[in-house]
Amino acid sequence: MGTATPKRTSKSTRFDSRQQEAYLALWRTYDRLRAFEDDLFARWDLTAQQYNVLRLLHSSHPVAVPTLSLVARMVSRAPDVTRMLDKLETAERIARTRSLADRRAVLVGLTESGLALLDEIAEPLRECHEKQLGHLSATELSSLIALLKVARGPHETAESVWR
Repeated sequence: MGTATPKRTSKSTRFDSRQQEAYLALWRTYDRLRAFEDDLFARWDLTAQQYNVLRLLHSSHPVAVPTLSLVARMVSRAPDVTRMLDKLETAERIARTRSLADRRAVLVGLTESGLALLDEIAEPLRECHEKQLGHLSATELSSLIALLKVARGPHETAESVWR
């Protein structure tokens, strides 16, 4: 006795709403595109979030930034930033110091090793982004960026750099 293949439902009934369809399409797209970066960063024993921290620190280098400021600028929320920073510090990619002005604040800065790593990753990452989205025209990329900004706009804080 064979098993029947489940009958595929029509597109109109696969989703509860157009919003759900859009959200799931966004999630699926993220999953497909993230796989390229996961493979890339694994070569350097990094996660995408760790790379994002290094990228953000590079933008302020040589000035160290408060941990809370760094967290506010991250692309996605990290559940345990302290542990992530511990790993980067152990690998000598970052250095942490106490603020002289506010001893409660921890400042995070990029090390020479962190700078060298970013230089090493730069070209392979550019190639990765080309694999991810190089098939889109400049106009399509601009439209995609604009639509994503509109979609997340109501959910960003007033202070967000992503507004």
